[in-house]
Amino acid sequence: MKRFIQLIILLTLSLSLSAQDALQDKANQHYIAGEYEDAIAAYNEILSSNKASAEVYYNLGNSYYKNNQFTQAILNYERAKLLAPNDEDIQFNLDLANQHVVDAIDPLPQVFFIRWWNNITNKFSVDQWARISVVSFILFLVLAGLFFFTPSGLIKRLSFWSGILIVVISIFSFNFAARHKQRITEHNFAIIVQPSVTVKSSPSESGTDLFLIHEGLKVEIRDHLSGWMEIRLSDGNQGWLPANSIERI
Repeated sequence: MKRFIQLIILLTLSLSLSAQDALQDKANQHYIAGEYEDAIAAYNEILSSNKASAEVYYNLGNSYYKNNQFTQAILNYERAKLLAPNDEDIQFNLDLANQHVVDAIDPLPQVFFIRWWNNITNKFSVDQWARISVVSFILFLVLAGLFFFTPSGLIKRLSFWSGILIVVISIFSFNFAARHKQRITEHNFAIIVQPSVTVKSSPSESGTDLFLIHEGLKVEIRDHLSGWMEIRLSDGNQGWLPANSIERI
């Protein structure tokens, strides 16, 4: 009976993967044929089945871009970049799509340490940092075994200092993985999806008009209240706008 259940599970997984591959091929074929609306529908169907990946978001972004839907292209390139932060193709196409954004925002300069820390965090994906952390910890255990059980004083010293270095790498790698995972799950950034929106001083239509921004612009979400979102631009300006004027990355 147990083997029968295992066989059913394996068969179900196999059929699911086959259907997934077929849908992926279908979406790719639509894209190659220039049928971008159909490609968009197929890629979104893949995402709706909880099969999100950097590749699918990237291909969906390409389909939107080819269909002249630049805001949705930016949104999906940003989602792809979250999952594959070091992918040069994603960054290149994102930069290309951002050329269609009306607003030219000069970001505030970052402190060197913060910029350096963010660059390291983005060097690898969540899974890659997690693997580095696990492998480093296993190496630390091996070195700890050498330290406690070898009779050689030289090997003890080498394993001790190497173990210290390896455990530091493991801790930092875990921190980078957790930090990057937090970015993915918290969705603290969004893209303006309305043609234009006036940012207010308070979460109300009666609030003072502060400035006007346009679709495609990336913003940071700071707070939310009764259908309004407090956002901040990369240049430090902030205010409130209707929640339906943005879509979270």
